[in-house]
Amino acid sequence: AGYNQISIDDCWTAHTRDSNNRLKRMKPDFHLESTEFTHSLNIKLGIYADEGTLTCGGYPGSLGFEKIDAQTFKEWGVDYLKLDGCYNSKEGFQKGYPKMGEALQNSGRKITYSCSWPAYLGSNETEKPFQDFIDAGCNLWRNWDDINNSWESIVSIMDHWGDYGEILQKFAGPGHWNDMDMLLVGDDHYGKFLSVDEAQSQMAIWSICASPLIMSNDLRTVNQTYKDVLLNPEVIAVDQDSLGKQGLRLSEKGNQEVWFRELADGSFAIGLLNKLGLEDEKITISFADLPSHIEIASLRNLYERKDLG
Repeated sequence: AGYNQISIDDCWTAHTRDSNNRLKRMKPDFHLESTEFTHSLNIKLGIYADEGTLTCGGYPGSLGFEKIDAQTFKEWGVDYLKLDGCYNSKEGFQKGYPKMGEALQNSGRKITYSCSWPAYLGSNETEKPFQDFIDAGCNLWRNWDDINNSWESIVSIMDHWGDYGEILQKFAGPGHWNDMDMLLVGDDHYGKFLSVDEAQSQMAIWSICASPLIMSNDLRTVNQTYKDVLLNPEVIAVDQDSLGKQGLRLSEKGNQEVWFRELADGSFAIGLLNKLGLEDEKITISFADLPSHIEIASLRNLYERKDLG
């Protein structure tokens, strides 16, 4: 289906650096074992660090150690770095994130760079220096609030992307993406699961918005119903479309919305979103509502994988 990476989040390091100022693992061979194992399965390994004095969990940060940490990650065979932003400032981000980006680029290993920089700059996306993120080497960035395991959290993120869609679309494209945060499909945090409709809705809007698809579930326990959502090849193809153009909310914000994305082959992905989940609600759209001139079209339901005529 295309999922090809396992990422380790905060709290993996010891509480102090070693005598050479290198990060230490809680388990000495943990990352060497992890990279050897994942790479043997043709799976990439992602790791977490923080552009601050400490990580959000209170472990050593990378502020002032960008070059040595990038070299360490290279030696461990890391493929992806998420760099958080706790215990720093807006002024510090402006210097620190480019320093880590340069250090990664000079490390001698291709390491995808995920920056949390914009998530610490408030909610107004029009005031964020997106070109600076790109110039710093960020391949993707967390724009806004952390997701939590609830439909309300998902809706708040959808609303944010809908409200700021045009500015977000302007700076998204191959090599630099807006990250809406993790997929909750099959996630059982707090003993709760999304409904199937909610899971399909998140997967659909994330794909229309060209967001990275990063699962947060336990792969050992996720059931077939949620697997069918996560592994749907046609929805994933929308997310991974080679044109790389982020989609937009076409309708006014409301309980029922229309979302739209242009695709490389000239077709369009359309999402009809019903936030209330009521079965008898209807959402209508006409060709005149779409950004491109269309007089005739064939329709396909990507979840049912059926042509509709």
